[in-house]
Amino acid sequence: MRKTMTGLLAGIGLMWACGSSAQAQELTIFWAEWDPANYLQELANEYEAQTGVKVTVETTPWADFQTKAFTEFNAKGSAYDMVVGDSQWIGAASEAGHYVDLTDFFNKHKLNEVMAPATVKYYAEYPSNSKKYWSIPAEGDAVGWSYRKDWFEDPKEMEAFKAKYGYDLAPPKTWAEMRDIAEFFHRPGEKRYGIAIYTDNSYDGLVMGVENAMFSYGGELGDYQSYKVDGIINSEKNVKALEMYRELYGFTPPGWAKTFFVENNQAITENLAAMSMNYFAFFPALVNEASNPNAKVTGFFANPAGPGGEQFAALGGQGISVISYSDNQEEAMKFLEWFIKDETQKRWAELGGYTASAKVLESPEFQNATPYNKAFYETMFKVKDFWATPEYAELLIQMNQRIYPFVTAGQGTAKEALDSLAADWKATFDKYGRNK
Repeated sequence: MRKTMTGLLAGIGLMWACGSSAQAQELTIFWAEWDPANYLQELANEYEAQTGVKVTVETTPWADFQTKAFTEFNAKGSAYDMVVGDSQWIGAASEAGHYVDLTDFFNKHKLNEVMAPATVKYYAEYPSNSKKYWSIPAEGDAVGWSYRKDWFEDPKEMEAFKAKYGYDLAPPKTWAEMRDIAEFFHRPGEKRYGIAIYTDNSYDGLVMGVENAMFSYGGELGDYQSYKVDGIINSEKNVKALEMYRELYGFTPPGWAKTFFVENNQAITENLAAMSMNYFAFFPALVNEASNPNAKVTGFFANPAGPGGEQFAALGGQGISVISYSDNQEEAMKFLEWFIKDETQKRWAELGGYTASAKVLESPEFQNATPYNKAFYETMFKVKDFWATPEYAELLIQMNQRIYPFVTAGQGTAKEALDSLAADWKATFDKYGRNK
């Protein structure tokens, strides 16, 4: 009887161990609902085929993504093993203990050398210049531009433009040229307009758009280490950049005071604008004839340089982090080890994901794969980001509140808007003790 019981207990123990092991053979990654998440699921399916570990990419609409993620984090829930979180989350998520510290992983795999430097700085490191890392650069993204090649290359348009502005009509190399081109093509009587820019102030649309101008005009948002903002966010360079953004708004289609990525793609597909700002992640739809009847005549260019020659772009995209409340952290780390391999990053790019791997980005194969990949490559080595501190949401709301009335309605001046924003941000950093 004892022998039988011993065997029974051993069998139960074996079943428990197998059940526990089987449980660990599944991983859940949480992300927003968009095409890159579908590409990641395809990649994860290949990981399952190689390893037997099932990886599910669970998604939710962008509008709910942040709320749903942080509700689970704050509850210390284990529903997700990893999250592909926005770059701005990194301060809040790391300081609250939601993310696993990946510094040792980063150093072991020399990811500072593997990934494009700007993606390491903004997707992975917090605090700034601390050499502490919380995410692996996953979905590189930034703001670029699409344009109507057929409009630009029309001989009559080229002749008229040259006569008026004294130089050849071509994708703009500077913001001044972009302003000229927007003015030239702005013809409300023909229902043809010069440019489409971000103006939505409900999250980061307008702010991202304005950052494109500020960064390329040589401006900064503030000192990310000392948290000094006065004299920086309201610098003369940023004032000029904001004035330029307001001027470009005057060349947008009617009703353009609350627009983001959907409307800006429509500006191209519906023959509204000569040029349109958007994240690179939304450009695949513009080369697809099923979603863009103008696909064959749509071109792309990187964010132009400012008056001093600086050329930067506002960063989008996300890093992938391991959730500290996950029961499968060891298995998640194995997935990340596979994800960062050169061959995986190459495959990620082939599927449609925007790799942050410097080696893949620099390859001719990648740059020639789509009409916009070269512009993406150029952009990902010169991107800058918004504040990543835990109170970033308050900072974002304050910036929207100050610049939106000026950009869309011409209320006050750019200097007044930015002086007020500097005061807002200083008060916020004082409240949280950031600048002591």
